[in-house]
Amino acid sequence: MVRHDPIEQALERLSALKSASTDPVLLEELRVFLPNRSNLVVAKAAKIAGQRRLAELLPDLVAAFHKLMADAPRLDKRCAALTEIVTALYEMDYREQDVYRAGLRHVQREASFGPPVDAAAHLRGLSALGLVRTNYRDALAEVVALLVDPEPPARIGGVRALATNGGEAGLLALRLKILTGDNEPDVLSECFAGLLAVPSESAIAFVAPYADDEDAAVAEAAILALGSARSAKAIHVLKEKWERTPRGPLKKVMLLALSTSRNEDALNFLLGLLESAPASAAAEVLSALSSQRPSDSIRAAIHAALTRRGDTALLEAFHRAPSS
Repeated sequence: MVRHDPIEQALERLSALKSASTDPVLLEELRVFLPNRSNLVVAKAAKIAGQRRLAELLPDLVAAFHKLMADAPRLDKRCAALTEIVTALYEMDYREQDVYRAGLRHVQREASFGPPVDAAAHLRGLSALGLVRTNYRDALAEVVALLVDPEPPARIGGVRALATNGGEAGLLALRLKILTGDNEPDVLSECFAGLLAVPSESAIAFVAPYADDEDAAVAEAAILALGSARSAKAIHVLKEKWERTPRGPLKKVMLLALSTSRNEDALNFLLGLLESAPASAAAEVLSALSSQRPSDSIRAAIHAALTRRGDTALLEAFHRAPSS
C-alpha cells in the first residue's frame, strides 16, 4: 500500500487553492491549514492569505504566530512560517503591536555548514516595518535598535521602517547611521534611498559628498540613490560628478543612475554625450539608454543624436538593441 505524506498533500492542496475564488470554502480551508503541525504548510497558507488580502483570517494568523513563537526553534525551522505570517499581517495593514514587538525581538540561531546563522533576521526587519505603523508610542525607540543589529537584513528592515514611517526623527536616525557607517553597502544604500525618497535640498546636499567616498561601494550606492531621486538638483550633482571623474567603473554607475532617473535634464545630458563624447564613452551611453527599453519618442531622440554624430557603428548597435 502506498502511504501518502500528509504534509505533501497539504502543500499540493494549497498550490491548488492559490488560484481559487475568494469564497467561504477557501477561507475555511486556510483556517484548517494555519494551525498545521508543519511550518511549511503554515507558511504557504499565510502567504496565500496575505496575497489575497483575506482580512477575515487576521485572528487565525495572529493565533498561529503566537503558537509558533512559544517554541519557535523547534516548531518553525528557518522562521519560514513566522516570516510569512508577519508579511501577511503587514500587507493587510494589521495595526496591533503584539506580533510586531515579538517579531522585532526574536533571535533564532540555527546550525549551518559554517557558524550558526540567525534565521530570524528578516523577520525582525519585517516586524519593524509593521511596528512603526501602529500607535505604539515607543515604536521608533525599539526600531532604532535594529540599526546596530548584527544581521544586515534586520538593519535594512529597520532603515526602511524609519524611512517610510519614522517622520523627521526617523530621517535624522538615518543620517546618524550614515555618519557612523556600516560594513554592509546595502545598508547604506537603503539609508541614502530613504533620505532621498522625498528629495529635499538638505537631503541631496547631505548625500552628495558620498558620491566621492573613497569606498567605491559607498560611492556607487550614493550615486544610484541620487539618480533614483529624480530631482533636478540631484541630476546636477551627477552631471558635475561626471565632468570631474576620470574613466573607470564609476562612470558606468553614473550612466546607469542618469538613464534610470526618468528626468528630462538627465536625458538631454545623455543625448549630448551620445552626440559629442569619445566613441567608447558614447557606446557606454547608448548601452545605458538602451537597457531602459526607451519609449518611441526617446528612441527617436537617440536616433537623431546618432545621425548627427554620423557614427555608423553606433547606429548599427542602436538598431540591434531591443525596442520597448
